[in-house]
Order: sequence, then C-alpha cells, then structure tokens
Amino acid sequence: MNLLSVKQRFGVISRSAKLDQALGTAVRVASTDLAVLITGESGVGKEVFSKIIHSLSARKHNNFIAVNTGAIPSGTINSELFGHEKGAFTGATSDRKGYFETVNGGTIFLDEIGEMPLDTQAYLLRVLETGEFIRVGSSKPQKTDVRVVAATNVNLLDKIKQGKFREDLFYRLNTVPIQVPSLRDRPEDIYMLFRKFAVDFSEKYRSTTVHLDESARQVLERYTWPGNVRELKNIAEQVSVMAEDSLIASEQLVQIAPNLLQRNLPMVSNRFGSEAGNSSGDFQEREILYKLLFDMKNDLNDLKGLIFELIKDNNLRVNDIPGMRSLLSAPRGDSAPAMPYKQEVHDGDYDFAMNDYQPQRNDFDPQPIIIHSNDKSGSFTETEDMDEELSLMEMEKRFIKKALIKHNGKRKDAADELGISERTLYRKIKEYELADKF
Repeated sequence: MNLLSVKQRFGVISRSAKLDQALGTAVRVASTDLAVLITGESGVGKEVFSKIIHSLSARKHNNFIAVNTGAIPSGTINSELFGHEKGAFTGATSDRKGYFETVNGGTIFLDEIGEMPLDTQAYLLRVLETGEFIRVGSSKPQKTDVRVVAATNVNLLDKIKQGKFREDLFYRLNTVPIQVPSLRDRPEDIYMLFRKFAVDFSEKYRSTTVHLDESARQVLERYTWPGNVRELKNIAEQVSVMAEDSLIASEQLVQIAPNLLQRNLPMVSNRFGSEAGNSSGDFQEREILYKLLFDMKNDLNDLKGLIFELIKDNNLRVNDIPGMRSLLSAPRGDSAPAMPYKQEVHDGDYDFAMNDYQPQRNDFDPQPIIIHSNDKSGSFTETEDMDEELSLMEMEKRFIKKALIKHNGKRKDAADELGISERTLYRKIKEYELADKF
C-alpha cells in the first residue's frame, strides 16, 4: 500500500518528508509481529501510528486497546495489565482479566511507557520474551499472543541512566523505532492542518469556515507549537468560535490567541533553585548575578591599573600578548596614557617591547602574563602565572557572608543591602550552610 492511500484512509494531512519517512516505517513493519517503539513529543499523534500499524497487520480483525500507563496508579497497574485472582488484595472480590488476556490475538498500545513502574517493566519483559504472564495473587502462568506497540515522549536512555527504566526492556521494545517529528519541524503542514480542523468544526456545528490571510498564516508558521498538533487543533476551534469575520488577519488572530506571539526563546535558567512560579524570587536572584558581574568587571579594571603602575614604576618590559593590548589601550585616569598596539615606547622609567606577539596563537586561549625585568640586580621574578577561579556561586556566597558580617547577622538589613527578600536570603543561608555562623 502506497503512502498516499494510507494518508487518505487514516486522515493523515501532511506534505512533510520527515512524517512520510515515519509513516513509511510504520507501513513496512505492520505486517510483522515485531515490537515497535514510537517516540515523539506530546501531541504529535503517536496513537494514530499505533492504529495504522494494527489496521495494516494480520491482527486487524482482533482487538486493539490503547493504555496510558502513566495515568494508572502504581498500586493497580499490574492488576490492570495482567489481571488478578479473587482475594489477591483488599477489594479483589472476584477474578479479573487484565488487558493482556482480553486482547489476546490483537494489539496493545502502551502510551507513556517511560512512566511504568520497574516491577511492571519486569512483567512486561517476560510477556515480550515468552508470551507468559501471571495474574496478581496467582502462581499459575498463562499464555497470551499480543503485539506490543509502545510510545514515549521522554528520552528512555536518560531514564536508564537514572535507574528508572530497564535497559533490557528498552532494547526489546526498540526493535523497530519510529520517530514522529514535531509540528515545528514540518511547518509546511501547519496551515493544511489548521484548514482541516476549521472545516471539521464548521461541519460539526454548521457554521462558517474561517480562513486566514497571508499575515495570519505567517504568525501560525512562526510559532513553535510546544503542544504540537493537539495545540493547533485547539487554536483552530478557538478561532472558529471567536472570529467575527470569515477572513482572519494577523491582528485578529493574535487578539484571539495572544500566545501565538510567543517565540519560546531561551530564558535565564533557575540556577539557584528558586520555587517554581516565584517570578519575584527569580528577578531578585538575577539582580544578584548582575551585581556580581559588574563588581567583577570593576575588579578587573582595578587589576589592570595595578599591573600598569607596577610595570611603569619598576622599569619592566612586557611581551605583547592579547590581554596586554586592552591594558595598554585603556587608560586608567590620567596616569595611564593610551598606547597603540605594536610599537615601542621609551619613557625613562619604563620600556614596553611590543614586537614579540605571535599571530598564530589563539587569542581566545587564556595565556600567562610574562614580566621581564630590566633591573640588573634581578630583584623581580622573571615569570608570574596568575589564575583565579571565578565561580558565580562562590561569589554569591562571599557577598552574602560579607553582608551578614557587615550587619552583625541581622538578616533583614543584609537582605536590604543585597537587594533580595528575606525569604530568598534565608534559603541562600541554608543552601550555603551559613546558618551556624550567623
């Protein structure tokens, strides 16, 4: 069966080569009994792929069931999947068949497989390898012939590293992987899908079908769609209800759905662990970081001036290196005249030799400051290699400690000095283990 007929049969709207590749893999594997692992973000339509695989297989006349394993409590999931015997636990008043028993001969779709408890993973692995399962509260193994199609929106390899997913089960499920692309990876399909959802809505409620002009289409295609196709369907239905005209321009579109203007650009990360949703705390912590950076910049400028005075007052010669160029070209008050790069300057008290710079060296690599003494007595060290560890967390800890010392442990005054709330300061004191000291 070719892809066009599959799309028409199952209502797949797409011109994307990436989706065609995933669909082609599903069609080819459907005729086998191999386990399939479908990966992709939430809302991309992974369940549709499982139905395509079942409908094109030899099991198409038998049962198909979709199970969201992440929505079943860990205490009852074994009973749901494999059944239980009467009296197996409190409330088990009769025998109950599980999904693997009722769908014998058919296909079971296990969505959110990454959320399955570890003990249930062991039972599932046995089903995949031997076709056997045991009801909860029973000691008698039973046989089943069920094809398993699993899906996840998380990285299972990360789960394996965290000890939350069995590696042997991953490779057993991952016999044939299918990666469903996100909606932002197939922008050519966005308006087609919008039109499809808008037409379906108008037919269902016997209303006028909405259309988008070119500017509105561009707004749709520039949005990143974190909710993928599911979110697009919601937007189409929302616009169909709220629109006053059948032709929608970008202005009307963003009035109805203002979140379409969001670009989901990278934001300052919650580096120091503030509470979720505490925007005030996030802002205050960013203020600390900005203050630290400005203070570091001032310290570096002071250090430059100090080195300049050291060179000038002690009759030293300095090899030209990238760091010294900015030092010599940036005056420090009236005592540090700007000097052009690559020239020798003689002024009685000091001598700068600017002819030793090697252009093949990487300007971005940290390099030592080499100070050559012109004093015949040799009273100065030939070479100094200076390095300082610059950690924002250490700097923050140091500033908090200084503020507490300055205000004799009065946390309210220290918080005002730092420009943060007392609540944030209390959390920082606990985080940096300063409570016993103040």
